[in-house]
Amino acid sequence: MKMSRSLRPRAGVKQVTLAVFLALLAPAVAIALLLVWSASRADTVSIERQKQLVSMALNQSVERLAQEQEQVTMADTLIEIARHPGLKMEWFDNTAGTYIYLFYGHEETYVLNGEDAPIYAMRDGKRARPADYWTIAQAARPLIRDVRADLRRLKIKRMLTRGSPGAADMAVVNGHPAFISVKPAISHTGKVLQEPGKEVLHISVRRLDGSFISDLSNKYRLSGARFSWKNDPRPDEAALALVSTRSKRVVGHFMWQPFAPGSAVLWDMVMPLLVGLLVVGAVTALLLRRVRRSTAELRASEAQAVHLAFHDVLTGLPNRALFEDRLERALAGSRNGSSNVALLYLDVDRFKWVNDTLGHPAGDELIRAIAQRLAAVVRASDTVARLGGDEFAILQTDVMLADDLHKLCERIIDAVTQPFDLIGSHVFVGMSIGVARAGTDGLERTELARKADIALYHAKGAGRGRYSIFAETMDATIQARQSVESDLRLALQRGNELQLHYQPQYDAAAKSVVGFEALVRWMHPTKGLMPPAMFVPIAEECGLIEQLGAWVLTEACTAARAWPVATIAVNVSAVQLRNASFPEQVLATLAATGLEATRLELEITETAFMTQVGQCEANLKALRSMGVRIALDDFGTGYSSFSHLRDFAVDRVKIDRSFITGIEDAGSEAAIVEAIVNLARASGLKITAEGVETLAQSDFLCSVGCDELQGFLLSRPLITRDVNVMFGIAPCTELPMLAA
Repeated sequence: MKMSRSLRPRAGVKQVTLAVFLALLAPAVAIALLLVWSASRADTVSIERQKQLVSMALNQSVERLAQEQEQVTMADTLIEIARHPGLKMEWFDNTAGTYIYLFYGHEETYVLNGEDAPIYAMRDGKRARPADYWTIAQAARPLIRDVRADLRRLKIKRMLTRGSPGAADMAVVNGHPAFISVKPAISHTGKVLQEPGKEVLHISVRRLDGSFISDLSNKYRLSGARFSWKNDPRPDEAALALVSTRSKRVVGHFMWQPFAPGSAVLWDMVMPLLVGLLVVGAVTALLLRRVRRSTAELRASEAQAVHLAFHDVLTGLPNRALFEDRLERALAGSRNGSSNVALLYLDVDRFKWVNDTLGHPAGDELIRAIAQRLAAVVRASDTVARLGGDEFAILQTDVMLADDLHKLCERIIDAVTQPFDLIGSHVFVGMSIGVARAGTDGLERTELARKADIALYHAKGAGRGRYSIFAETMDATIQARQSVESDLRLALQRGNELQLHYQPQYDAAAKSVVGFEALVRWMHPTKGLMPPAMFVPIAEECGLIEQLGAWVLTEACTAARAWPVATIAVNVSAVQLRNASFPEQVLATLAATGLEATRLELEITETAFMTQVGQCEANLKALRSMGVRIALDDFGTGYSSFSHLRDFAVDRVKIDRSFITGIEDAGSEAAIVEAIVNLARASGLKITAEGVETLAQSDFLCSVGCDELQGFLLSRPLITRDVNVMFGIAPCTELPMLAA
């Protein structure tokens, strides 16, 4: 009995302990199960959202692939060149092949003619054999059939506002899972006709197991992304099947390591749970808070990704994609008559100078400051966007009066012309603006944008720091410029349309010819003789000026070698002067033509020199060390500082004809010319006066000490044959009229 009595308390203690333990264990287990369930639920929600995000990204990638193709297919040139592909393979490379690979990452592109026969192929940035197309033909045929059927039905003759028809899908291409897209070449003018259903086709392929995966991972912050043919994800991976839209077949699986906020939190809570049942409530509250925080972070990350997709990183302004979407919506309202819309394209003047002189950080700071000023001068209902580089755009709706547009442009120009404080320096820039109005200039986005761009080009050509509102005459001007550019390229290839005329330079005292200035002329086959003012600026803009300048230098040196004169003067453009290899080019030309370096005089302008002082100064020093002489042309019209003469290290100053014309008037030109001559002679420089047309001008220039004269009073520019006759090098058939 004693033993049994002694055991009863122990048994009671055990029962109580067990009851207490079970009482504590039950809620602990319940809480633990709740925590496990919450973590699992959070992981499931997170993974499902990531799957939706990846699926959306894949769909957008297919659409973007087709949109990127339209950069090539919306053009007359592609159709015309496709009819004679063998002559323009480099054009295909630069436009339909390598261009798309470099800028958009398309690994394979093909161009088919109207009979579905391949005429061009590109793989991995290099031109391939057109026959390589047959390796993807099986995947492309269903898409081609659909596109050709749509084209026969729609009978499209020119570019559409919302894009051309096309077909795209996921398929296995050359052993790779890939997006494949087929787009027709559509005439953007409607002038190049194609038989419906027989249009030129462009095919692009973007592989899913190449750079696409890394691009997608970086953009959407996916960890460990990979492609697999089988649905065999590892325990820590999520998988999404890639299904062909047409065949409904699975072409592979996209896998990644999903962000699992619940599991991370649960592991964080293991140690606190072991402390005891007393802290279960606190731990549960902490877990719920952490779960909510992780979900909020995921939502914030998604919101940030959406924001970055439609806004410029540097300025925070809407980017091109968002701006075009808003423009399209605004134009839809304008078509219904509910809104008047104006589109402004803006370009920063002298932005390249800021980048070159102060560096790219200063350029970025300038772009941010300009964005702030633009946002401050527009209405709250207007949209300011950065399209890229130093290009901005403004969408203005509900424009009631044309005067409102003028006032807005003036406010913008005034705001931007105020000085900017960049890296401790005051910087002055400007803004050029082109304006197009919906209704008046068109109701389609692409047409309105084209005309705003033309107006911007007109504003920059008119002197920058101003605005232009589109007029139909501007379109004709652009087309005429493009015609001149195209014809000039052909003229440089043929070599028989360009010619040099030589303006004699006379010793002011002896009135004898001491040199010539080479002046380029263009005998256009249909427009006749064209002066340089009509084509040299175009050559500078389109990148032909160095080729033209090299031709002029070679022709002038070749002709002058046989003439008994001291110098042959050749004008040099700013583009040539900024080229680091220009001195070597001049030396090679002198060696090839046999002309002594001391007889060559290169004429530069102050403006050309000041655009990139460092490289220009180095080039001038190298040229002078070779014996070539340097003349500062059009003195008085540029920066006009005699301190520059020391920096430029020139041998001669040429007084601009605008000062010579006013010598006979009672104004100050005569005093200015005399001052220029005196200062130049004091600096040890020779002086040449341009544009001498009267005896009074000649007498005055001789009296103040000018060294050389040139102008119509003495002689008009001569062709090579007439110069040869002048010196008795060729038979005299008809001597030119020269003044004494």
